[in-house]
Amino acid sequence: MHIFANMKIYHNPRCRKSRETLAILQDKNIDVEIVEYLNTPPTKAELSAIIKMLGIKPHDLIRTGEDIYKTEFKGKTLSDDAWLDAMLAHPKLIERPIVVSGKKAVIGRPPEKVLEMVGSF
Repeated sequence: MHIFANMKIYHNPRCRKSRETLAILQDKNIDVEIVEYLNTPPTKAELSAIIKMLGIKPHDLIRTGEDIYKTEFKGKTLSDDAWLDAMLAHPKLIERPIVVSGKKAVIGRPPEKVLEMVGSF
């Protein structure tokens, strides 16, 4: 079994893609910490670090199909810091699932993208 430093999945058990991504990790016998981010949102520092590892801007992690986005944020131009605050205030806005290991992160969309991180062992 391969060891991954602090492998963590930011997971929503009601999301099919999130469940599929978690299943891929479990099928590979990878010990992963499950963070149900709607119940336990990341801190601003954690979210900022994840976004940096993903190599994207905060707005790129926003779920634009969510009702809260459509009613409160659609069409608005916010600073990166303001988008972080929006995701922390409304964790539903955070794209899912996100898998983090060490200094690497990947969004599990499609779920097979997690294989880029864990390889095919």
